[in-house]
Amino acid sequence: MILWIIGFSILGSIGAVAGAALMLLFPDSIRRTLVPVLVSYATGTLLGAAFLGMIPAGLKQAPAPALMATVLAGMVLFFVLEKFVLWRHCHENQCEVHSRAGPLILIGDAFHNFVDGVVIAAAFLTSIQLGIITSLAVIAHEVPQEVGDFAILLDSGYGRARALVLNGLSSVATLPGAVVTYFWLGETRAAVPYILALSAASFIYIAAADLIPGLHRQVTAAASLRQLALLLAGIGTIALFHFGG
Repeated sequence: MILWIIGFSILGSIGAVAGAALMLLFPDSIRRTLVPVLVSYATGTLLGAAFLGMIPAGLKQAPAPALMATVLAGMVLFFVLEKFVLWRHCHENQCEVHSRAGPLILIGDAFHNFVDGVVIAAAFLTSIQLGIITSLAVIAHEVPQEVGDFAILLDSGYGRARALVLNGLSSVATLPGAVVTYFWLGETRAAVPYILALSAASFIYIAAADLIPGLHRQVTAAASLRQLALLLAGIGTIALFHFGG
């Protein structure tokens, strides 16, 4: 199990940074088209992983009132973290919260990646299937986030090579988050459903508070239909892995 967790934690870190780095090779015009596509798909994977995977798995191990109260508490917690730590996931070159705040971006990204490691480990400790679909959702939403972080670092005066190295270092935080969680939850299995509930809350919060408002900036009929189709494709991907396995 630890090998599964380590492997997918590393895959999530490398995949997100590599995907973002490749995206930056495209001209700005193409990148502005592709990033909303990735965000739409990532929104679906986050919501699908939370509502089809994590919450149902947690409900099998803990009473529904306690588990759903944990999800709600998690939503409030992530709101507070975002307010006080400025934990944001920008997908544009300019961001009202992140504007020219390179070091803050890196600190927030490292913290977020650590939490991703916690999410991945908790999911794998429930089942390998849940671990895989959770890792897929993590990778899907990390790519557009890293694209935004790269763009902000470049706008803050960082060179491309330095921005890539620093973002790569912040992504390494996923692995210790996963390993620490594996050994901690290995001793306190009763906490697993509640960690899943907090993980679901983080996915729902990212999708609802950050990704979806960004999608609403495009209001044409064609853009809206494309976003809906990609969102449903993201949910469908999670459903396929979850129910088709």
